[in-house]
Parts: sequence; C-alpha cells; structure tokens
Amino acid sequence: MTSLRLGTRRSALATTQAGHVADALRAAGHDVELVEIVTEGDTNRASLASMGGTGVFASALRQALHDGEIDLAVHSLKDLPTAPEPGLVIAAIPARVDPRDALCARDGLTLGELGEGAVVGTGSPRRRAQLAALGLGLEFRDIRGNLGTRLDMVGPGDEQLDAIVLAHAGLTRLAMRERVTEVLDPIQMLPAPGQGALAVECREDDEAVLAALRPLDHADTRAAVTAERAILAELEAGCAAPVGALAEVVDDVDGPVLSLRAVVAATDGTADLRRSATGPLEQAEDLGRSLARTLVADGAPAIADLSATHPTTASEHAQ
Repeated sequence: MTSLRLGTRRSALATTQAGHVADALRAAGHDVELVEIVTEGDTNRASLASMGGTGVFASALRQALHDGEIDLAVHSLKDLPTAPEPGLVIAAIPARVDPRDALCARDGLTLGELGEGAVVGTGSPRRRAQLAALGLGLEFRDIRGNLGTRLDMVGPGDEQLDAIVLAHAGLTRLAMRERVTEVLDPIQMLPAPGQGALAVECREDDEAVLAALRPLDHADTRAAVTAERAILAELEAGCAAPVGALAEVVDDVDGPVLSLRAVVAATDGTADLRRSATGPLEQAEDLGRSLARTLVADGAPAIADLSATHPTTASEHAQ
C-alpha cells in the first residue's frame, strides 16, 4: 500500500474528478488524501486567455508537485498545454467520459428549435465558430463561471440566455445530465482536443507513484487524446484558436484503428475547414501531426488566427 497526496483544484467539478481517481486508487489498496490547491484560474475573473491561457489551471498544481507538497495531480486534460512539463509525466489517462458538447436550453429546446436571434452563451471561440458556421442566425454572449453559475443564466427574460453549450463530460460527472436538451453530434460540433479525459500527473522519478498509477491508464483513450493534442502541437495553436478534434477507436478489417477528425473555423462562422484521417493506434502522434499539416496545406491559416491567445471571449476550460 502507498500513501498518496492527491492535488486538485477546489471547484466542484475538479474535486469530483479527483474523487474518481482517488476511489480507483483506494480500491487498489492505496491510502489517498485529497489536497486542495488554489489556482489563478479559480480566483482571477479576467479572461483566462489574458492570464496566459490553458496553463492557469495547471501551473499551481504543477508547482505543488515540484515542491513535494503533493504526490500526484488530477487535471482536465484539455487544461494542459501540449508542451511537456520538465520533471513531470502524465502517468495515467483513465477511460474517457463522453467527449461531446451539450446544449442546455430553456424550455427543453434543441439547437434547431432555438430560432434566429436566440442568444447562446459560450466563452469558447471553438464553440462559437462552429455554431456560427451552422447558419442558424444565433447570437452569442461571452460568459464565464462554474457550471452552476452558467446554468443559472439560462431562462426566460431579457437578461437571461436562451441556451449555453457545455462539455457533456462535466455535466455527467456532476450528475447534471438532466439539464441537457441536446447532445451535439460531432458532425456539427467537434469538441476540444482532450475533452472528457483526465490526466493524472506525477514526478517522473517517483517510481512508487508511477507504479500505483499505471493500472489506471486506458490505452485507447491515451491513443485518442494523443492524436488530438498532436494536432494542436503541430499547428502551434494558441489557447484561443478555434480548433476542434476528435479521435475514436474503430474496428477495421485488420483490427482497431484510430479515426481522427479535425476542424479549423472562422470565429464569425464565415468558413470552416474539416479534414479526417485514420491510422494505427501506435502511431497516434504521427497521425495527428500529419492531419494538422493537411489542414495547413488546405488553407487553415487563412481561415483563423491559429496563434490566437487573447480573444474577446473567455476560455472554455471550466467546462
């Protein structure tokens, strides 16, 4: 048995996610203590991109790992920059929860029922761009806050929103799926790379923790998110770039393969570029980078600012 200090952000979603990992470790016979770490992303109400983007939720947890205050940290994988952190390693990526986006609308409405002029709240350039590209005449409002805060914005009245779009995984983990009025098909809305997956990080030289985490790693999920994140890495995409990607393990005549789809979309909805590819699971990184190069060759840089880090919208990373 190993005694483990597990670091987590203090939000309801983060502690729930960390609790799932802690339960799995306890079931394997380990003693686990949750340690709440306050990050800048939890306390600063400015746009997350203006604070430095993706890493604002991860940096404090990573510093606690470096300082030896905790033994492992649980992140939403899409919160992690694609560049590796020196001295740390993602030791486990557990099985992924549904990566799709979900519509939460007033009166049980679906996306097609909202109607022209309906106001949709989202802090994500990726979501806004893909929704605008559908040509439904929607209007958008920038929002930020935890899941409960954003769900409270939906309802009748001039100051309320007609709908918001959130990660289905976050609603699932917090047992709030009854608020979902439509799960959006990836044909309409490709999720953020890594959406729905957790990353369990530890010090790369901590053999005891590495051994404890190894059984939690889910090979298919790791392959899928590796391909998705490789797209971001190859594009050198900023935290506000309107890029979506989804890899899925599917059966081919010779066995399982990765099916990867990606999109780069203009934030005003005037254009989007979608491409797909398939390849072996063990070549997930190469598959993602190859598809990113295809996107570039086919005109992605002319459609969107791939290096964008300071959007007018807030980040989506609170789910």
